[in-house]
Order: sequence, then structure tokens, then C-alpha cells
Amino acid sequence: MSIRHGLLALLERGPMYGYQLRSAFEESTGATWPLNVGQVYTTLSRLERDGLVRALPSSDRSQRPYEITEAGRAELASWFATPVDRGDRPRDELTIKLALALTTPGVDVRSVVRNQRAATLRTVQELTRLATPDPRPEGLPARLVLDAMLFQAEAEIRWLDHCETTLLRFASPPTAAADDARKASGVD
Repeated sequence: MSIRHGLLALLERGPMYGYQLRSAFEESTGATWPLNVGQVYTTLSRLERDGLVRALPSSDRSQRPYEITEAGRAELASWFATPVDRGDRPRDELTIKLALALTTPGVDVRSVVRNQRAATLRTVQELTRLATPDPRPEGLPARLVLDAMLFQAEAEIRWLDHCETTLLRFASPPTAAADDARKASGVD
């Protein structure tokens, strides 16, 4: 997730200070990805350093508003116009966990899969509960974020089902033909 670009998009609405940006970000994403206000201010400092935002004068030192610059608008337009490269996504901890579980002695991989499936099913139930339709247009961004999370969780469950089926296939006892071949080769 690009907090950098998220903040630029929010500043396109108009000048805001850090706490406003954090609140607007959480409101826009249905509070599914809470931001630490320190992270907001750190990102604003980098955006200012890069010439993408500028701090506005303020009589209150604790609440310095920021606005997007023309360079920031160009960066934002480029971000919106560029498809997300799936190769740029962060490493998937679950995939890594299962790959390592397969090669780590003493780990019950089926148990890892079952535990994850149960947790993901709870996530699906919670997301389904949160995804009550909001008929107002301003509820649409949060709804789409929740839908994306729900679809990803459902896809994870399908993938875990596939993993379990694959594990069973590779752990299944040898067939009679395989037993006959093994006996014929003198290995027994």
C-alpha cells in the first residue's frame, strides 16, 4: 500500500494537517488499514523534501497544514495511470510459512493449513459483517476496500483447500501398481 500516494490523493481535496490526513485516510478505507500519526508526519516530511507537498504557514505550530504541489499532482496522476505490478507486492508470509513448514522436521503442515483456514474463515465472517451496504455515495470507497479484502480472503481459502488436496495426494499411500513395481525391482 502506498501511503505516500494516499496522502497525495487526500491533499488533492485541499490542505490538511497530519491528524486530518490520518482520519480522512481511515475514513476512505473503512478503517481497514489504520495509520499511525507518526507515519503520516514522517511521510509528509519525505513528500515535502521531494517537492510533492509544501507546508503552509500556521499560527499553531502543532497543526501545520500541507498542500499538494504541481509536482505532487503530476506524481499522483502518474500513480493513478500506472497499473499495480503484482511482482512489486510484498512477500506473502503465509506462502513462505507453508513452504518452510514442508521442509522443517516435526512440523505438521496439515495443521498449519487447518489453523490458517480457520483464521481466514473468521476473517471472512468479520468482513461480511462489516460489509453492510451503505447506500450513500461516500460509503462506496470503504465498501470497495472491504470487498477487496473479502475476495482476497476467499481466494486464500480456495488456495488453502488446494494446498490440502495437494498434500494429501503426495502423502497418499502407494497404489497397488506402485507396490508391484517396487517389488519387481527388488526394493522392499
